[in-house]
Amino acid sequence: MVNTTFQVQGMTCGHCVSAVSAEVGAIAGVGDVQVDLATGQVTVSSEQPLDVQVVRAAVDEAGYDLVDA
Repeated sequence: MVNTTFQVQGMTCGHCVSAVSAEVGAIAGVGDVQVDLATGQVTVSSEQPLDVQVVRAAVDEAGYDLVDA
């Protein structure tokens, strides 16, 4: 498994965490999504390295913004 941490902007509550977790978790090959609401960090465990644009689209679909590294 590959663990990658992304920074997401705009999450403020448990619903935000659920929305981001569901959208990112639906990406093919993703096994686990851990969201730290306090820091905005989203750690994704996946079978292969993820395409940042795919993650960006999932976060956008949830209604939030992926912060550029």
